[in-house]
Amino acid sequence: MTDRSPHRILIADDNVANRELLEAYLVDVDCEIETSVDGQDTLDKVGSFQPDLVLLDVMMPKLSGFEVCKQIKENPQSSRAMVLMVTALNELGDIERAVAAGTDDFLSKPIKKVELLKRVENMLRLQGIEDELQRLQQYIQAMDDSQRA
Repeated sequence: MTDRSPHRILIADDNVANRELLEAYLVDVDCEIETSVDGQDTLDKVGSFQPDLVLLDVMMPKLSGFEVCKQIKENPQSSRAMVLMVTALNELGDIERAVAAGTDDFLSKPIKKVELLKRVENMLRLQGIEDELQRLQQYIQAMDDSQRA
């Protein structure tokens, strides 16, 4: 992972108005934003854009958000991306499916700006801590290897 700033956020929603609203809410966040329009487009963009965070709608054409999340989390190339499912679904079964698919968090529609911004901030902070932990573990391993040599 190379150091890069700002954070990258992928907004995945088949509804143009929803994508535009989320983009407007994130305007003051130091981030690069990309959008996708369906499940397959989302997977393609995850591969090329390498987002830190995916705001993922559940009900999308081609592949559902559940399927997309599962593939993101199972792929070693994208598994470090945080996934925040944004959905109108709020039944317990839907939440259980989201958790089973590997989502890091979920947010119900209609979206409240303050709640979205706080969750995004917390998720990006958590990812930064996880990245730092990984760097420290690699450093410790390198020191151990050099002492054994």
